[in-house]
Amino acid sequence: MRKTILSVAVAFVVAATGLVVLSSSSGAAVGDVPDDCAVATAAYRSDGQRLGYRYERNHDSPAQVLAIEGDRLPWVPTSVTLGNRWGGGGDSFNRLEFAVHPTDGYVYELDRAAERGDDHVWRMTKNTAKRLTGGFAGTRIIAYAYPYLYQVKGTALYRYTLTSEGLTSRVKVPGTAWDTVKTLVYERTGGTDAVPVHVLIGTKTNGELKEWRIKATIAPPTSIPSSVLRSTGWGSFTSLSTGVCETHLSGRALLGITQTGEVSVYFDASAKDWDGSDIKGGSLGDLNWTAKAYGQTGAGM
Repeated sequence: MRKTILSVAVAFVVAATGLVVLSSSSGAAVGDVPDDCAVATAAYRSDGQRLGYRYERNHDSPAQVLAIEGDRLPWVPTSVTLGNRWGGGGDSFNRLEFAVHPTDGYVYELDRAAERGDDHVWRMTKNTAKRLTGGFAGTRIIAYAYPYLYQVKGTALYRYTLTSEGLTSRVKVPGTAWDTVKTLVYERTGGTDAVPVHVLIGTKTNGELKEWRIKATIAPPTSIPSSVLRSTGWGSFTSLSTGVCETHLSGRALLGITQTGEVSVYFDASAKDWDGSDIKGGSLGDLNWTAKAYGQTGAGM
């Protein structure tokens, strides 16, 4: 169900003609990525303006940076992740996200909504930040997978439980080398109804592209199985996102951004096989996407 809903989010970005296109590259496209695939991520500029980074091969300008006037924060988050509400269509969107404050040690809930008027201009209808929970000083990455918020801090991975009272019950997840993980996003939920498994995908400092499988049970997992999809070539990315393909339903798009603004896009024909040998794609070149970007799963603006 999550992939179906996130398809709407990607479709929204593609359809959002009223957004301000800050930059685009008409010549950037990668032939190994099918035309029906789209992938996007979010970023915040140094002045707090929210940006959307998008790649859609079947488009006159495959690589674009989009923005909505007034979609700002008074600070630039250390990390952002899609939360427990997202939706919208051609003329509106609403979503909850979690964001880590850069200095006060708290994680915040971002509540954002926008509508496109009869003049085809998008306008923010809600944009609030509510402080939730402390203990997030030094956090590098957060990733939300219902009902848990995962936190990468130092060498450890922690998880919080999201309840109506906020984030509670922090527990340490097995492993001591999480400081070598550069990017980490929630990809999907597998397993069974009785024992669901959160699949997280990310990159490491040694160049690996990797997936982790974490049991999403009340009792903390005692171990975390993982698979190395690619052993080299992914270490330079500071943001990794996954997207969807309308007709290649078993596949996914991957978008990587480096700190210097070089962007790469890939197609993984079999997204659930724990094997990255079929991943194809490459660099779009230096697109100057240098704002602070955050890995997302199929996310739009």
